[in-house]
Amino acid sequence: MIDRKNLLFSTFIGLDVEISNSSQRKLVGLKGKVVDETKNLLIIEAHGKDVRVPKVSATFRFTLDDGDKLDVDGSKITFRPHERAKKV
Repeated sequence: MIDRKNLLFSTFIGLDVEISNSSQRKLVGLKGKVVDETKNLLIIEAHGKDVRVPKVSATFRFTLDDGDKLDVDGSKITFRPHERAKKV
């Protein structure tokens, strides 16, 4: 179960996400499910399309398993998923 304590140490794939802030204004408000993650991108399925969102320029609002929402600054998570546990 993913909660506030272990979100940054786990993979984001499968979580619901919303872009709460971004330097690319057209991405603000985008909602969907994380389908893939790379070092620099989150790939979000929204409206039947895969949208590539740069981590460094966005703030993500993740919906956790218990229904809580947590904002994460993308510049703090610009690591590969398996490296993030060591560096965060």
